[in-house]
Amino acid sequence: MIKTEDIKPKTGKFALHYGLVLGALSVVFALMLYSLEMHYQGGFMVLGVSVVLSISCILLGMIQYKRANNNLMSFGEGLKIGVGVCLVGGIIGIVFNQIMAGVIDPEMMAKAAEYQKGLLLETTKMTPDQIDAQLEMGKKFSTPSMQIIFGLIFSVVLGFLLSLIPALILKKQETIQ
Repeated sequence: MIKTEDIKPKTGKFALHYGLVLGALSVVFALMLYSLEMHYQGGFMVLGVSVVLSISCILLGMIQYKRANNNLMSFGEGLKIGVGVCLVGGIIGIVFNQIMAGVIDPEMMAKAAEYQKGLLLETTKMTPDQIDAQLEMGKKFSTPSMQIIFGLIFSVVLGFLLSLIPALILKKQETIQ
């Protein structure tokens, strides 16, 4: 007879749950930025908050998995949870970003380009023509399909990188006696 404590929990369940939490927090953060008219600006502060949210959800997922698994978690299981959390959260974020750019604020990409142009004029020695050429080249990579592809790749890579250290710290293998 199989005991309930002998049944190993699935990493996917924890990745999905905490990925949904990350996705919901990301949507709330994006709406907050939108309400402050900062949703098209990006920058280090936005990236920093996003990374902190991601690390928090990854850690929560790993800790809860470890608790459910008799305080055991391999390095690989930790990586699966972390990458899964960021992938699920990233998919939700990408879908919401497409809704934001297509429905909520159709001028978002134009605002972002204008903001970027102003930043480049202030911080570089590029001429306005050089800046316009650079922004025109950037438009080729800002199509919805390219945003989705790069967003998915970024989510997986970020999930992998952000999971390395927590997975190493939290890993605990069963000792064989």
